[in-house]
Amino acid sequence: MSKRARGKVDMEERILETTDRLFYGKGIRAIGVDTIAAETGISKRTLYNYFTSKDALIAAYLTRRIRPIAASDAPAAEQILAVFERLERTFASRGFRGCPFVNAVAELGEHPARTIAANFKESRRLWFREKLTALGVRDPDGLAIQLSLLVDGAIAAALVRGDAAMAGAAQEAARTLLLSAGIRLGSARKRGRRRSAHRSSAP
Repeated sequence: MSKRARGKVDMEERILETTDRLFYGKGIRAIGVDTIAAETGISKRTLYNYFTSKDALIAAYLTRRIRPIAASDAPAAEQILAVFERLERTFASRGFRGCPFVNAVAELGEHPARTIAANFKESRRLWFREKLTALGVRDPDGLAIQLSLLVDGAIAAALVRGDAAMAGAAQEAARTLLLSAGIRLGSARKRGRRRSAHRSSAP
């Protein structure tokens, strides 16, 4: 990659890091392009050389938030339950403000962001379905939806209550669903859950 191309990539990343911090931390509607440019340390004109509109920034911000679940050699049931352990770490992190995709749809309504958010949520449901199919459950589609609802419910509860332990409660519900579907969980070891300190609501 040439020095010029590398510089362009680096500037895009700087802009997106600033955009992510501001959009997620303060809300998409509350932040204008002027603020993003100023916080990045560039002119608005320079910003528009990289992203032609605020809508383009919104799309890039959400797309950058889409990260695949890491591949694992662990049994499928363990992988499913591990999703909730990762959620607990996310909930306990400083600055947690809920799901960025749900937040975007709630703020923007009928907007191209809805498609990005819907595609992300569907990709997570399909991941659950793939694992459940490997486990041979009777209705992988239905159970994948139920597990997805547990994830979204845990995110909302953790945000409202300020309590990362909501992920552990959701994991227990997921465990119950898997057992009801006839999945043996002997290899999916039940981990001791840390009691999380109550986190005060963000201002």
